[in-house]
Amino acid sequence: MVQAGAGRHGAFKSAYIVKCESYLKDPSGKVTEIHCTYIPESRSNHDTSGISVKGTIHWVSVAHAVKAEVRLYDRLFTSENPLGDEGDFKDSINPDSLKVIHNAMVEPSLAEATLESRYQFIRKGYFCLDKDSTPDQLVFNRTVTLKDAWAKEVKKV
Repeated sequence: MVQAGAGRHGAFKSAYIVKCESYLKDPSGKVTEIHCTYIPESRSNHDTSGISVKGTIHWVSVAHAVKAEVRLYDRLFTSENPLGDEGDFKDSINPDSLKVIHNAMVEPSLAEATLESRYQFIRKGYFCLDKDSTPDQLVFNRTVTLKDAWAKEVKKV
């Protein structure tokens, strides 16, 4: 998803910074085309452009991608120590401890995923293939997030 207006810059992962020149929307307001130019001197790891971007665009070619179900497991409780909280520990169950993306598009190489291997999905965490996966229905389970959510919660206090 690109949330950039004309004139904004973004970067493609391991590629170049791009500048949005214009975009087209369908009658419902959904962006259907983005017209960009790339900044040649902004090649990843060799950037001399001096341009600062607010985000990096990660993408998978729909024409080559493989569909999968992705299960985003998160912490089970909203409290680090639910037994130490007032009331029933069940009141601390995290209603968002599992989010399922049913039609995720993943790299075609993941069609060859094995139960023994682990994979990093950029900005999402580390995943493993679910034992119930089939060649026609891949399922990946998040095993580790990339950020320590508890450290963030402790800072708030």
